[in-house]
Amino acid sequence: MRNEMLKLFSDEIIVKEMLERLGENTERPGLVETPKRIVKMWKEIYRGYNNGQKPNITTFKNGVDGFKTDEMIKDCGTFYSTCEHHFLPFFGQYWFAYIPNPDEQILGISKVARVVEYFAAKAQIQERLVEEVVADIEEALTVDNIKPFGIALVMNGKHLCKVMRGVKNNGNMETTKLTGAFKEDAKTRAEFMNWVNK
Repeated sequence: MRNEMLKLFSDEIIVKEMLERLGENTERPGLVETPKRIVKMWKEIYRGYNNGQKPNITTFKNGVDGFKTDEMIKDCGTFYSTCEHHFLPFFGQYWFAYIPNPDEQILGISKVARVVEYFAAKAQIQERLVEEVVADIEEALTVDNIKPFGIALVMNGKHLCKVMRGVKNNGNMETTKLTGAFKEDAKTRAEFMNWVNK
């Protein structure tokens, strides 16, 4: 407990020094508690560095309730992350789909959002983010080397490092990761991408 208190105190000193180097007066009323607030915020928005917070991906045996599927299952949502190059936010939407193997696992679909949130909660690049999310979900769905028939993920993010600095332009970026049928079969890929682009 004492070591943790010392670490929090030293983190707050680092934040205070950063603010002072920016030219701020850290003794003014609006900033006195800011180092403490920032350190608390770091624990929340950078929880991706804490392996203990990695979500457990719930899967179910396909057909265990008498119904088997090998059709495309889709999910979409939002994400928030931090660019590792300038430590400014990037955020946007994701579109996820997979085709389960009828003899293996299906996914608890709410877990997709949790996996995206976890891997986004650290300094990232969008290209790595799509890779990590797909790899983690594919591992959870693979049993005895039998993989799902395919996984697809598209992320469209707005990068404030491009909007606020440098070229000061719109900053949109799209990244895609496709496996199995989504990569190998044009019809499957088109069905997914038509849904993404609606």
